Amino acid sequence: MRIYTFGNNSNPVIMLFPGTCCHWKANFKAIIPLLKEHFYVACVSYDSFDETEYSIFPDMLTETVKIEKYIQKYFSGHILAVYGCSLGGSFVGLLMQRGNIRIDHGILGSSDLDQSGSVFAWLMASIVTSMLFGMFQKGKLSGFMQKRLDKKTAEERQYYDKMLDMFGMRSTHMSFVKKQSIFNQFYSDLTTPLRNNIAVPGTMVHCFYATKMGEKYLKRYYQHFQNPDIRQHDMQHEELLICYPEKWTAEVRKCCGV
Repeated sequence: MRIYTFGNNSNPVIMLFPGTCCHWKANFKAIIPLLKEHFYVACVSYDSFDETEYSIFPDMLTETVKIEKYIQKYFSGHILAVYGCSLGGSFVGLLMQRGNIRIDHGILGSSDLDQSGSVFAWLMASIVTSMLFGMFQKGKLSGFMQKRLDKKTAEERQYYDKMLDMFGMRSTHMSFVKKQSIFNQFYSDLTTPLRNNIAVPGTMVHCFYATKMGEKYLKRYYQHFQNPDIRQHDMQHEELLICYPEKWTAEVRKCCGV
């Protein structure tokens, strides 16, 4: 795992967690220049998803411990904010429930917080792994998926193109990612328990709720976190981040009071 930093280190710290199998730079390239004007930005690059190192993504808890140790070593165990994009929201919850570091603001970016038993998780992880590994190796969608994308409206295409870019499909060749790492990340995210009613004194949880995902996700935010601050947007999954970076940055600054 590597962590890339940007901006003035005298500014309050915000740490960014990428989404499922996403490349850190592709995930956050549009918002890092905006954030670093107000924050000291620390962006996590997960094990196996950074082209500068050879590693296998272990599991969510092992990666969480590495993040904790970094915050303890470089920030004395206390930072202003963390933002979890999609799967990254699971890291926000895990860091909070473990209680080994202090975070003033935990922000979840339309995270789904899916959890399941081991059998279903293995099946889903196997399907997703086969799909993503093929995409990463070829650097493009499968013929079937491309045909489905071609049927979308121009507005929908713009959103899905940006989602693909978030994975690194447009700007970063992801063929270095190991098949086992894709499986491990997806499987362990589904099977690593996230407690209900998580509450940490001094920590405010903010959830960017994309209403087009459906109400079941809103219920999960209330299930897992005590009195979360719900920031509702009439958008799709992470649309605010990838399509409207200036609005996203303004929303984050409001959450953090910066």
